Amino acid sequence: MSNPRWLRRAGDPRLEYGADYNPEQWPREVWDEDVRAMRDAGVTIVSLAIFSWARLETAEGEYDFGWLDDAIDLLHANGIAVDLATATASPPPWLTTKHPEILPVDQKGNTIWPGGRQQWRPTSPIFRAYALRLVRTLAERYKDHPAVVAWHVSNELGCHNVYDFSDDAAAAFRVWLRARYATIDDLNEAWGTAFWSQWYSSFSEVLPPRQAATHPNPTQQLDFKRFSSDALKDYLIAEREILREITPEIPVTTNFMVMGETRGMDYADWAAEVDFIANDHYRLPGAQTLDELSFSANLTGNLAGGKPWFLMEHSTSAVNWQPINLAKKPGELERDSLTHVAHGADAVCFFQWRQSRAGAEKYHSAMYPHAGRDSQLFRDVVDLGSRLKSLASLAGTPRTRSKAAIIFDWTSWWAVEQDSHPTEKLKYRQEALDWYTAFLDLGVRADVVPVGAELDGYDVVVAPILHVMPAPLSAKLTAYVEGGGHLVTTYFSGIVDENDHIWLGGYPGALRDLLGIRIEEFGPLLDGDTAELDNGLTGTLWTDRIALAGADTTVLASYKTGDQAGRPAITRREVGDGSAAYVSTRLGADGLVPVLGDLLARAGVTSELPAELRGRVELAVRGETRFIINRTEEPVDITALGGDDRTLTARGVAVLRA
Repeated sequence: MSNPRWLRRAGDPRLEYGADYNPEQWPREVWDEDVRAMRDAGVTIVSLAIFSWARLETAEGEYDFGWLDDAIDLLHANGIAVDLATATASPPPWLTTKHPEILPVDQKGNTIWPGGRQQWRPTSPIFRAYALRLVRTLAERYKDHPAVVAWHVSNELGCHNVYDFSDDAAAAFRVWLRARYATIDDLNEAWGTAFWSQWYSSFSEVLPPRQAATHPNPTQQLDFKRFSSDALKDYLIAEREILREITPEIPVTTNFMVMGETRGMDYADWAAEVDFIANDHYRLPGAQTLDELSFSANLTGNLAGGKPWFLMEHSTSAVNWQPINLAKKPGELERDSLTHVAHGADAVCFFQWRQSRAGAEKYHSAMYPHAGRDSQLFRDVVDLGSRLKSLASLAGTPRTRSKAAIIFDWTSWWAVEQDSHPTEKLKYRQEALDWYTAFLDLGVRADVVPVGAELDGYDVVVAPILHVMPAPLSAKLTAYVEGGGHLVTTYFSGIVDENDHIWLGGYPGALRDLLGIRIEEFGPLLDGDTAELDNGLTGTLWTDRIALAGADTTVLASYKTGDQAGRPAITRREVGDGSAAYVSTRLGADGLVPVLGDLLARAGVTSELPAELRGRVELAVRGETRFIINRTEEPVDITALGGDDRTLTARGVAVLRA
């Protein structure tokens, strides 16, 4: 990060604890009870004014800061710090009424109307003028208030408006393309516009990939995804620069959404633009819900480069936006929170403090629930506050690097799930998560790192579906292997360059020589079809017609059934002290366990856990502190980890100091 700073505050290190706070939703007399309950719960910080534009600027140029002044003063008097939002996340009705041209437009040309939130175009100059005026006004008013320890730019940028196809977006897209491509001829070459008579004679002819008669140009689609992420990043920078101009001593952040299928923002590219990383995470239903939580926290910690990061939002219990919203089980509130801490979070916060009585999120859980203080949920909130206080000395401790890593690449994620591919069933993040689950099942710690991360020091690097392979990335992976590292990659990797052009000569393109294999044709599988391997595993989704391209490539498993019967399914090529392995089918988390176990053993990587605990608990390490997280629904005896006899409760977390 270009200017890494943590919260502006004095005193001893501590893990921050709190929530979004929305006092404007409640009568003034409720606020006093709020701060009393916050103090009882151990709350140290709240995010304020996130969706408050309509209450702060009640009409154009007419401001009402009285209630916000009162709220900030009240919090400060009770020792609670403020992460002050710029309030620009959703424009007020008076603005969208006066300027409907700031409203986003979807791919089919439909206007996204007010009534929800984030109803604004990231590239609208009109929206930006109004929003930045508000940012400047807020910064000038609160620049010297001692309660304000951080600025919170907008909120969840791109959650609902990442892809806008309006005329504003079209104009900005052309500007972005001119910066990326020196000439229109360069764009034509990059986009392959000789196909389907798409050749452009000037940038003025180029549009976003709006609804078309058939599939839009794939490189146009990929560039529009890059542009859309950059447009939001540019808006983030615009707010940040005003805040730094007026309050250079107050750090600036915005809340990322490293979770689930939220893919539109390239957070690896955004990370350098904030003073500290903040993330929102909500658990998703499914068999890997806890593993996905750990995966996202792990990736967030690595986006932060080992520095403290801020868990800005998660839920105390049920959310409101899933088809069925289940309450958390006993122990899950603390376990989920401490899993983020284990991966580097120095702040644990929730949406929100007091559960709303009206609005779209009134059934979303909060720290102070509808049932009030006399509830198990509030007692759990108080208990978590006490536990975080007991871990205060952990604040500032970096994550401890693992011996293995999983590469995560937003560009490959965008590209592989576009149309006109061998299969539309491929899910990039799911494949990466399956490898992460396999590591957890084997009891081996693995970092989840962005594709630009340095790989030196990792014994094993897994690069699932690393589809987009610019020449420098291919050279980087080759150098890693030649330097003694052990690379594992999978089907549909190394196929295209940064322009989504095929690397010719046979698949897997840019990795063909390193892997020592050659594939002439893909073999995607229909729904329900499988391919048996001779090691007893079953592949789904994908197979490859692999031919060995050198005597130094060995076959670790072959196909036993299907169109590829008798051909290699898993290969490994030794390169000096390093190796490059290839897995050509989707094996799922369970199937990957024996494959990964074998590859780790060949690389000399072993678990730090006793055999009886592997797979049952997750181990995460910060400095000299080990977090032991129960992955099961049963108590686990962790006596083997040292110390007195001890049992880790179902869904429990033990924090072991050296």
